[in-house]
Amino acid sequence: MEITGKLIQIMPDVQGESQRGPWIRGGFVIETGDDYPRKVAFTAFGEERVAMAKNIPMGQLVQVTFTPESREFNERWYTDLRCTRVQPFVPGQMPPSPATGYSWTGNQPAAAAPQQPAAPAAQPVQPAQPTGFASAPTMPASGEDDLPF
Repeated sequence: MEITGKLIQIMPDVQGESQRGPWIRGGFVIETGDDYPRKVAFTAFGEERVAMAKNIPMGQLVQVTFTPESREFNERWYTDLRCTRVQPFVPGQMPPSPATGYSWTGNQPAAAAPQQPAAPAAQPVQPAQPTGFASAPTMPASGEDDLPF
């Protein structure tokens, strides 16, 4: 899933040690530019993803690719939005596809998608004529209805 918004906050990093080794978790908050702006918090795991958000200036428009994940604890559900990629948003730029991706250093597609041949022009479709249906009732002329108001 993807969302675009203005980067408004970088949350402090949390570091720890597990059986598999050291880990780091960070986060950030964006504000959407909808009619009713929403603030959305994301979690980033791993040094590379945490660094992505820190390298973007505060207040810049960003495009975030994320995966929602929910879990239950004590009969309550908690949802986490895990960031998989965050990058500066360029208006008019096509969103990256999983096949091409973006290079973080240049923000350009790693490979151009092959051009597909143009499909032949489609013939206009004629709407089917209904059969066996009664015509809809017509509205009475102004002042001829039986409504009290």
